[in-house]
Amino acid sequence: MPARNLSRLILIPFGIALLLAGLFFDGGQASSVRQAAPTPTPDRLAQPILPAIPSQADYGAQVYWLSCLPCHGDRGQGLTDEFRAVYPPEDRNCWTSGCHGERPYEHGFRLPREIPAVIGPGALQNFPNAAALYAYTRAAMPFWKPGSLTEEETWRVTAFLLRQNGLWTGVGELDAAAAAEIPILRATPPPTPLPAPGRVPVETGDGGGRWALPAAGALTLLLILFLILRRKRASSNLDESLE
Repeated sequence: MPARNLSRLILIPFGIALLLAGLFFDGGQASSVRQAAPTPTPDRLAQPILPAIPSQADYGAQVYWLSCLPCHGDRGQGLTDEFRAVYPPEDRNCWTSGCHGERPYEHGFRLPREIPAVIGPGALQNFPNAAALYAYTRAAMPFWKPGSLTEEETWRVTAFLLRQNGLWTGVGELDAAAAAEIPILRATPPPTPLPAPGRVPVETGDGGGRWALPAAGALTLLLILFLILRRKRASSNLDESLE
């Protein structure tokens, strides 16, 4: 076999191997670059995305986003300092004059300083059940335009709030009959701690028991002194009669 053909047989496989190795390492580096890319920060003010088969509460999440989130927070936490920091700098002070302060803009409104949380421990405690929550929301919310929500929108946002607070599973349809049967549980106050053993107070009523033992001791001492004095007096009288 000529030397030229032999060299070709050696160089061709070697070149193919180098090409494959280059492709492999380039792909690995590209994969590393993709993995090192930072995770994008979620937009807390973005409209919630509906699942493939949305429930009543899922639709309620969109009603909440549009009509409730600006005041009650993206997580239902209320208008906290932390939540207001999510807004652009020019919109963070909600009580600036000309915005929602003492002199609001035309067709504007004054915003209360304290806006309660609607999701989380202790939320919705002013309502005995879901029906009362629905009725209040329908009549008085949103704050800037009370009564503007439709009946369907109000049921949806009520279902959303109940689900987020763990008061309802979100399965099925929330209506007047179902809402009347869903109580809003009251926060249970912590139990009063019991006194430690051996430190139970002795007094009862007005505290007289505390003085019972010292008073009995003093009375006994007075009785002994009285008997001693009486005996001395009797002995003195006897001596005088003998004289």
